[in-house]
Amino acid sequence: MTTPSAVPDPATADGRAVIARLETDLIAWLTTVTADGRLQSSAVWFLWTAGEFLVFSRAGAPRARNIAANGHVSIHLNSDDRGDGIVTFEGEARLDPAAPPPAAIPAYVAKYGGLIKGYRWTPESFSRDYPDPIRIRPTRLRLG
Repeated sequence: MTTPSAVPDPATADGRAVIARLETDLIAWLTTVTADGRLQSSAVWFLWTAGEFLVFSRAGAPRARNIAANGHVSIHLNSDDRGDGIVTFEGEARLDPAAPPPAAIPAYVAKYGGLIKGYRWTPESFSRDYPDPIRIRPTRLRLG
């Protein structure tokens, strides 16, 4: 089902469920378009803030180059083990060099601090390894 809005509506049960997942799900799948038109999907960590996704990309990763050339992306949350609960956003992505590093965003550190520690990083070392901020503005939301 395509919703009438590109962002989840907190006034609806579906919208509240999507917002809860955006706040708690740790992994999303970001699909970008390569220079030769191929789709490239990558698992990413994300923060949902002010109606946009904020993703940090590893230095030199293809996704940042892809977005610089073509900002059309999709990003979706994992389904449950039966294939239900699918949430897919289409959107416009842009590199945002003015964004603060992950270590300077308390909500990001709160959400991913356990994983960061589990990988034997610190928020500061993660910020050095993943310095390329990407913002994704949703243009379409599909549930199903």
